[in-house]
Amino acid sequence: MTDTLTPGIATGRLSEERVAANFADLHRPLDLHEAAVAADRCYFCHDAPCIAACPTEIDIPLFIRQIATGQPEAAAETILAQNIFGGMCARVCPTEDLCEGACVREAAEGKPVEIGRLQRHATDALMARQGHPFTRAPATGKRVAVVGAGPAGLACAHRLATKGHEVVVYDAKDKPGGLNEFGIAAYKSTDDFAAREVEWLLEIGGITLERGRSLGHGLSLDALRQKFDAVFLGLGLGGVNALSADGAGKDGVMDAVGFIAALRQADDLTALPVGRNVVVIGGGMTAIDVAVQSKLLGAENVTIAYRRDRDRMGASKYEQDLAASKGVRIVCNAMPVAIHGNGAAAEIELEYTADNGTGLTGTGERMRLPADQVFRAIGQTLTLEAGLHLERGKIVVEKAGRTSMDGVWAGGDCTNRGDDLTVTAVAQGRDAAEDIHAALSRSDA
Repeated sequence: MTDTLTPGIATGRLSEERVAANFADLHRPLDLHEAAVAADRCYFCHDAPCIAACPTEIDIPLFIRQIATGQPEAAAETILAQNIFGGMCARVCPTEDLCEGACVREAAEGKPVEIGRLQRHATDALMARQGHPFTRAPATGKRVAVVGAGPAGLACAHRLATKGHEVVVYDAKDKPGGLNEFGIAAYKSTDDFAAREVEWLLEIGGITLERGRSLGHGLSLDALRQKFDAVFLGLGLGGVNALSADGAGKDGVMDAVGFIAALRQADDLTALPVGRNVVVIGGGMTAIDVAVQSKLLGAENVTIAYRRDRDRMGASKYEQDLAASKGVRIVCNAMPVAIHGNGAAAEIELEYTADNGTGLTGTGERMRLPADQVFRAIGQTLTLEAGLHLERGKIVVEKAGRTSMDGVWAGGDCTNRGDDLTVTAVAQGRDAAEDIHAALSRSDA
């Protein structure tokens, strides 16, 4: 069926069977023998560079040794003690740029230990075979508000709950998980894993979820500060940057983040409309995710247009190569100047760019591409009016997540220390929780 306003966008481009195959698990989990072989490749370095490369500082040699000796659940506890979202991070972390990129085997042989897959092997084993591995400390009588049920907020809430504090988590959506639930490519998180991981995390107890509430919509920061002993903001980035090109308001021009969220929540992917000729504007992970998924849904031609050189793209080389392997074309040094069509997008006009030393400029050379669907993947913005110190549209925080406002901490993408990675958000939420706990403990002294 074709939308009458956007004649190139249609549902059911591929069969249900083909779509299911396209969106199968990107990396098959290791079986017991494969995990043992992969673990055996680790040198168990004393000054392991992989630990330093991990934002959550997991003791990687230790957990791999535990796997090698047949203790995957113990390995999982080593992982989860540092990163409560170890299962999701095993699936979505750019390990090629982090732990595996720092692996001694990578430097020596060009093939690192498969740390990400081993981490998934361990965390999946624990989640499948036993209950929640952590328990709460005795109740402290302190109450903390967490705004945002994404990786930063939930990591903070979990760590605070283990310390014995009562935590109320507020989120604008009707389903917790944030980026993990709504923003990750579907082939990276299959079988409703994000929701199952959150449900498992909440087994710690002491955490109450309040859905459909956010700052400015049923909540105020001043009221939260009065009601709770501390507040943590893990808001993510709710706004989407506008596309500055003529015709940007035409039908068929849409937000990549919203499309990915709709895809992640769809019961039937064949019912999700996709264009025949798709162009994605941007160069980050979101651009890659929406481009690849458009191709997997049956788009015939998918192009990513990025305004800078390829080595400046926010997406990792692995993700760029993944997109190319799925048939996505990447055009660099090209920026959109106009979208043409009679009410609906039909073509996009791009101008080649050059860096003259002071910034990007158009060269005057242009090209046109067929485009019935154009996705904006050019960054997100923070929508917040709360009296906090902001820098370039993000909350300014100290290392432990303290903001300019007494009693308020923040972490994740909404801060000037965020970098659009689940693992970084988890680390910041965890560290803020430790600082909040220390502050609350001092107040009792």
